[in-house]
Amino acid sequence: MAVTGGAAMSDASKQFEYLLRLGDNALVLGQRLSAWVGHAPVLEEEMATANVALDLIGQAKSWLDLAGQVEGEGRDADWLAYHRDAWDYRNALLVEQPNGDYAMTIMRQFLFDAFHLPLLEQLAASGDERVRDIAAKSVKEVRYHLRRSSEWVIRLGDGTEESHRRTQAALDELWRFTGELMAADAVDQAMVEQGLGADLEPVADAWRQRVDQVLEAATLERPGEQWMQQGGKQGRHSEHLGYILAEMQFLPRAYPDARW
Repeated sequence: MAVTGGAAMSDASKQFEYLLRLGDNALVLGQRLSAWVGHAPVLEEEMATANVALDLIGQAKSWLDLAGQVEGEGRDADWLAYHRDAWDYRNALLVEQPNGDYAMTIMRQFLFDAFHLPLLEQLAASGDERVRDIAAKSVKEVRYHLRRSSEWVIRLGDGTEESHRRTQAALDELWRFTGELMAADAVDQAMVEQGLGADLEPVADAWRQRVDQVLEAATLERPGEQWMQQGGKQGRHSEHLGYILAEMQFLPRAYPDARW
């Protein structure tokens, strides 16, 4: 496994960081998808997109609650979601990219789903029972997510001239954010060594196989080798995350003692 640099941390801190990555990916992407409610191109897609968003936000709550338990400072999923600033988030850059048109949303979803499923399949065999339980439940949901996004990429890519053009443009725009998903650092390495996390090399192999298969069926051209954007996993984000958090966190920050 190729490993990028990282500051020295305790084992508990690395596990906390790892769980934040899992939770933040799901939370930020779920928040992005929820913006389509009331705006999706057809009613069935609005319902399907909302359901995927709910799945991801449910997964985020589980991962962030576990992160809070590991941290041991009394912070639960709500606190971690609503009271951290952008530089404390650990999601990959891909999931915070704007929705754009529906081709952009579907392509972003597909590129993440193709990574998310093999990652969770490995985590379902984690040495930590709590991680296993969350991953095993999430696998069932993400298997559907990947099937749905794959079918839509094929439908749009191999559809009309206009849908093909938009889907290829989305692929070209988002490709530079995919390398970070499989770029292992000291946190990833530590979790593998402890038997808690996923080895990203086989995840990357599964991702490439699925992506190549779907792009071929969609008559889309896979972008060539290029420099990859990175930093989200270490807290260095694009400007887009700040806007997401400003909307998502406004109410609990403005009224911290509010209760339903």
